[in-house]
Amino acid sequence: MSVSEQANPRATTRKMKTDLELALECAINIYHQYAIKNPRDDFLSKPEFTQLLKETAKTFLTRTLPPKMSIDDYINQLFAKADKNHDGRLKFTEFLTTLNLAAIDAHKRSHEPTRGQGPHPVGGHDHGHDHGHDHGHDHGHGPRN
Repeated sequence: MSVSEQANPRATTRKMKTDLELALECAINIYHQYAIKNPRDDFLSKPEFTQLLKETAKTFLTRTLPPKMSIDDYINQLFAKADKNHDGRLKFTEFLTTLNLAAIDAHKRSHEPTRGQGPHPVGGHDHGHDHGHDHGHDHGHGPRN
């Protein structure tokens, strides 16, 4: 071990990335994979955005859809809400807005009564109280014992 490594042992210790860190890096990487299809800019056109979501998040979005909405309508809605300057393309910050909107919708659906059978019922995932962590709220059931 070198003198500098002895002085700063953390410099040689590599930490495993957390799930959230991996997810954030993945979102950046996926954005760039689709945004570079038009190398003149760093934006997603509506067709690129649609392709990105259908190829990388279709199952998640299908479980997140508002009732009686098609996946294409949902993607169009996400795009329209995020394209703040109405230029027909999404810069990275606008893309993050679409992820935020989809995550909020997914979280809402996770608290609704299930509308299907199996491990991934239509309308969201099972958000039971046995999932190993606490969100800091009681889901209307009062405090835990």
